[in-house]
Amino acid sequence: MSKTIAVIFGGVSNENEISVITGTMSANVLKSGGDRVIPVYISTEGNFYTGEELLNVSSFKSGDFTSFSGAIVANGGVYVLNRRGRVKKFISVDAALNCCHGGSGEGGAVSGLCVLAKIPLAGAGAFESSLFIDKYLTKLALKALGVTSVEYIYIKSLDGLKKAKITFPVIVKPVSLGSSIGVEKADDMQMLERAVESALLYDGAVIVEKYIENRREINCAAYFADGEVITSECEEAFTGGDILSFEDKYEGGGRSVMPADIPEKISSKIKKNTELVYSKLNMRGIVRFDYILSGETVYLSEVNTVPGSLAYYLLSGGFKDFYKVLDGVIAQAVSDYKAFAARPVLRTGILDNIPSNITKLGVK
Repeated sequence: MSKTIAVIFGGVSNENEISVITGTMSANVLKSGGDRVIPVYISTEGNFYTGEELLNVSSFKSGDFTSFSGAIVANGGVYVLNRRGRVKKFISVDAALNCCHGGSGEGGAVSGLCVLAKIPLAGAGAFESSLFIDKYLTKLALKALGVTSVEYIYIKSLDGLKKAKITFPVIVKPVSLGSSIGVEKADDMQMLERAVESALLYDGAVIVEKYIENRREINCAAYFADGEVITSECEEAFTGGDILSFEDKYEGGGRSVMPADIPEKISSKIKKNTELVYSKLNMRGIVRFDYILSGETVYLSEVNTVPGSLAYYLLSGGFKDFYKVLDGVIAQAVSDYKAFAARPVLRTGILDNIPSNITKLGVK
């Protein structure tokens, strides 16, 4: 049966443009499966827009959105606004798909918005979204779960860097940015100070990780549908240099092999770690887990609750096959929301016996 799906993308984020690619791709995959799609684009200024033209990536090249209709997400759907900001029509939706990369869009805000708007969300919840957008909090969570990650130092200022004991080489990562933005390798203190100073222009903190020599970048994705966690095969991403850069990911600087040419023992461990973290945190939606492999040691590096292109290349043979994955996570979201909405909300009656002026200033 055809569904009406709000695809939310963009956001106040350095990854806004990458999100446009993911959002328009996902929207068109859903359309190809017979669903009605309501695109909801959030600009870098935080304004919401909607309209059929937002299904075309070319519509975003000028950066001028004044001709687009404004939008409000609330009450189980999307309000479409006219040029004066007044409601022109309301479109009820069956579910929403979060395609925002980075910023508050991936960090829990879209998840919270959908809860308040009474819209089932095919994606991670507010808790795991805000947890995994922060690389420092990710480290703490992985330690609690007994999952190995790379040694690190958490830095919030250059003064904090001067007090730390550093063994080179290291990698500097802004704590809450994605797409390898601001990620640099440093071989000495001068390079490190420059990298940290640069990263702090875009983020409030950084983590400085030990650089793993002879590293291999291995990715694995997972989603939950029909009551079970489904994991992908492992992929190896090859870099154009010492680290997997923005250019490697989006400008053709790198390449990947799927499935990764690694021993079955290692592949099995990566899949088990992926399922462990996903299951323990009761996650939903499509999530990509990025690992570093050194010899037989497996480090879980990052957890992406809104991965680039929703990791379709890990979970399907192409766009046509990917519809089945999206359809599955959307059906799961609707099922989860029905269970959530059926729970009673307690009314204690405490307000019935409280004087009406008790909260007014100056009243004793």
